[in-house]
This record gives sequence, C-alpha cells and structure tokens, in this order.
Amino acid sequence: MKFHMQVLIALGLGLKRNWHIFAGLLLGILVGVWMHHHPNMLLMNTLTFIGQVFIRLIQMVVIPLIISAIVIGITSVGDSKQLGKLGTKMVLYYTIITVAAVSIGAALALMMQPGLGASHYITADIASDIQAKVAATIDSQKGNLLNIILGFIPKNPLSSIASGDMVPIIVFALMFSIALAKVGDVNRPFVSFFESVFAATMKITDWIMSFAAPGVFALTAVAVSSFGVDIFASISKYLGVLAIGFCIQLFIVYPIFLKIFSKVPVMMLYAAIAEAMMVAFGTASSSATLPLTIACCEKRGISHKVSSFVLPLGATLNMDGTAMLQTVAVIFLAQAYGVALSPFLIVQIAILAMIASSTCAGIPGAGLITIALVLNGMGLSPEQLVAGFAFLFTIERITDMMRTLLNVTSDAVVCAAIADNENEINYDLLNNPEEYGDIIN
Repeated sequence: MKFHMQVLIALGLGLKRNWHIFAGLLLGILVGVWMHHHPNMLLMNTLTFIGQVFIRLIQMVVIPLIISAIVIGITSVGDSKQLGKLGTKMVLYYTIITVAAVSIGAALALMMQPGLGASHYITADIASDIQAKVAATIDSQKGNLLNIILGFIPKNPLSSIASGDMVPIIVFALMFSIALAKVGDVNRPFVSFFESVFAATMKITDWIMSFAAPGVFALTAVAVSSFGVDIFASISKYLGVLAIGFCIQLFIVYPIFLKIFSKVPVMMLYAAIAEAMMVAFGTASSSATLPLTIACCEKRGISHKVSSFVLPLGATLNMDGTAMLQTVAVIFLAQAYGVALSPFLIVQIAILAMIASSTCAGIPGAGLITIALVLNGMGLSPEQLVAGFAFLFTIERITDMMRTLLNVTSDAVVCAAIADNENEINYDLLNNPEEYGDIIN
C-alpha cells in the first residue's frame, strides 16, 4: 500500500473515532475566548464542575485497571518454560527501551523547561500548597529510606487499595500474579475473574472517554477563559519537547537497539509495519492496532511463535511512548507549580512513570489516566492539579496519537530482535517489500 494511502487511512480512522474530542477542543477554545472577554461566573462554575467530574472519573478506574492488567499480563506468559528464555529476554529488551525513553524525556524537559511558560497561570496560594505537600513527602522519604522500602510491602493489601497507595498495590499484584502463573491451570477461575475485571474496566474507561468530549470542552474553555489564547503558546513548548523526544526514540534509539541486539535492518522493519504504525497514529489505541501489528509482522517475515508471544504482552506491558509522555508531563506540572526538582525526585518520577506505563491500557487517553500513580508517589493527586491538567488536556489527543505510534513501533522492534535471536525471522521476505501482501485492502 502506498504511503499516502496509509496516511489517509490513519487520518480517516482517527477522525472517525475522535471527531467528537476534536470538536470539543475547538468549541472549548471558542467558548473560552468569549468568556475571557465576557465573564460569566455561573457558566464558569458549571464548566469547572464538569472538568472536575471528568478528572474524578479518570481517578476512579486507576486501581482496578492496574491490578487486572498486571494479573493478565503476567499470567498470560504461562508456566516456567514460557517464563524462561523468551520471557526474560523480552522483559530485558522492553526495560532497555523504556529506560531510554524516560531518560530522554526527563533530559529534554529539564533542558527546555516547558512548565515555566505556564507557571504564571497558576495561583500563588495553590502553588505554595503543592510545593509544601511535595517537599513534605520527599523529606519523609529521604529521611526514612528503610521505612519507605518496608512501606512498599503492604501489611494489608485491601487497606492499601482503600487508601490508594499505588506502589504497595503494584508490589502485591506482581507477587500474586507470578504465583498464579506458577501454580498452573488451577489459577483459571481467578485469572478469568481478573480478565472480566479488565474487560469491564476497559469498558468503563471507554465510557469515560465517551465523556471526554464534554470533559475536554470544559477543561479547555475554563483554561482559555482564565488565561486567554496565550495558553497555547505556553503549551507549545511542552508539545515540542514530546515531539523531539518521540523522534529521538523512533529514529535514533530503535535503530541503535536493533544494531546492537540483532541484524534486523530498521528501515525494512519500518516498511513492513508501516500500516500498523499509521493506524496506531490514527486510532491512538495500541490494543485496537494489535491485530494489524501481528498481521504485519507475521506476513512479512516474523514467525507466529514469536509474534503471538511478544506482541500481545507488549501491547499490555510495554509503553515506552507513554512512559516518556508521563515523565515529561509530571516534570511540566512540577515546573508550572514551582516544585523543586531534586535528583531524588527526578529519579522517582522516572521509575514511577515506567511502572505506571506498564499498567496502562492500550486505549485512547490511558496515558493521562495512569499518571495518577506517578503523582501519588509525590504526595499529590490529579484533583489537586486541575489547572495544570487543563493545559495537558488541551493537546492530549495529539500527544496520545504520537505516543501510541511509538508504543506500537517499539513492540515490533523488540519482537523483531527476539525473532532474529531465535532464528525465527525470514529475511528473504522481510527485505523484499515487493512480495508484501496488503494488510489493509
């Protein structure tokens, strides 16, 4: 399929699925500009309420989404043999790529400081309150390192779930999931339960994203009404940081990775998965793109044995684009609210972003949903940062499309590297685009 047709398919799918969100964004800008010149407190309070409802709905699904995603992702690997050679290599490769992503995101955000342009829009009282909360959290963590490590191990998992302590919840979910994977078929009733929880949670998330149009409309209108159209000049630096980071990952990190760990030519791989990359960009959903990603890999040289194992898990657990976005977004918020970014806090943000991204559902908007986990580690919640989140949501759809393209590409990159290592790749087919059959007719 010609490149221009792939672009048209991507844009068509993106517009078909997300036109209401784009419309909400545009309408929010228009209403916000009007309200900026004609203040209306009743309308302002109503829109603020709608925006806060949207953010609370996002917070509501975080814990069941994270627990069920971890259980399904780990138990789907299977018994000890399946958790062995391929599983170890897959986790190693995914970790290398994700560490690179958060490092690039943190470095660019610290150098370009995108949050400073938004800092004068944040109320001084709110900013000082946020600064105090983060400082108190970080001080308590630094002074009691051993207690912090102990705190990662929940005395009562249900109590941790009730209080929203994300790291202990994840530690328990990881240990429990590994144990379930080890006990064999006896785990099926429990795993089936979490498969149902995950499916139901994704359905709820889909409903929430159906509310994204009024939510984005309200957040955008309130932001533009409060700050004027200058908000877009302030947020453009944030978008620029992400765009540069995504390009570095796509055109530098992945080629170097393939060069070191395999003999796969990167341009041939990109040509083989071009349709999946374009659809990922258009739909902003790695889960929706997964069947196409598998089809592209299998029909163009990568064996079913490897692709059927690596790609589904990658669509669940490997989200380096999301990890980069969350790292940049949290640093942006910290800069906007004047929070001191110590080396300890930067490392903490990067680690939590890696954990949060691996529990992120492959659906539109999920990147900003699980950012709650990162903020939780700083002693904050999205609800306390409503003004800052308004900035992020104004361009969320654009960043969502870019991060999904990166997530899907990284899954295919790791899949190709493992297939090369295991001699499960047909180079005659991979290196011969003329023999490719169309995936999308």
